[in-house]
Formats: sequence, C-alpha cells, structure tokens
Amino acid sequence: MMDNEKMPATQPAVRVTAMPANANVYGDIFGGWLMAQMDLAASSVASRHARGRAVTISVEGMTFHRPVFVGDEVSVFARLVKVGRSSMQVEVEAWARERHVDENSRVTQARFIFVAVGPDRRPRAVPPLIDDHGCEAGGR
Repeated sequence: MMDNEKMPATQPAVRVTAMPANANVYGDIFGGWLMAQMDLAASSVASRHARGRAVTISVEGMTFHRPVFVGDEVSVFARLVKVGRSSMQVEVEAWARERHVDENSRVTQARFIFVAVGPDRRPRAVPPLIDDHGCEAGGR
C-alpha cells in the first residue's frame, strides 16, 4: 500500500480486471483506458444524483501514482462532492490489486465535472447535495 493509505470502505462504482487489449507493448495499461473506467464510475454517480442524463465537461487534477498491469483488478471509487445549479463535481480514485495478493494501491485520482442535461441536451437544474445531517451541502 502507498503511504499507509487505505482503500475506501464503500463499494466501488466499477470493478474490472485489466486485460491485454488494454495494454501497451510493455504490459502497462493505457492511461486512457483507466481514465475511461473512472469516467464510467463518475457518470454513474452524477446521473444517479441528476436523476437523468449527465455529461462530462471537464476532468481536473488527473494524477497517476503508479502503473496498472495486465491482470490487475482495478476498483474505482466515486463520490459526489459539490453541486451547483446544473453541475456536479465527483471525486474519483482508482485502486489496483495484483491478481494473487490482498494488498491494494491507489493508482490514480481526479475530479470529474458533469452537467445535467435534458432531452433537448441543454443544461437543467439538479437537486442540492444533502449532507449526512440532512442539510444542504456542497456549495451552490
């Protein structure tokens, strides 16, 4: 494990095994494949909160901590952290576990920003973010 970090205790939004088709000639998984898994996880959280379609408009602070290799099990965790009128910010981190060990390492993290859109594909309002105490949170 890196720097005594602990994998989130929640269930991952996405869990997948990295396969040879997702790797370069050296067996390292493409960063774009990993980013796509993170976008899938974040979009699940955003569209659930928006109760409908939400589109990715930007990714901030993408940091790769270590490579992912063919055969690694990748778990992607996503958490809604801020909500605007139509936008949502989702913190995402990916963790990898070598196939035959129990230890997990955080491999990347980023913040994904989404906008909820209606049938006309124009921005629409989303519900506020509610904290654990039932209060509006996350800035408006």
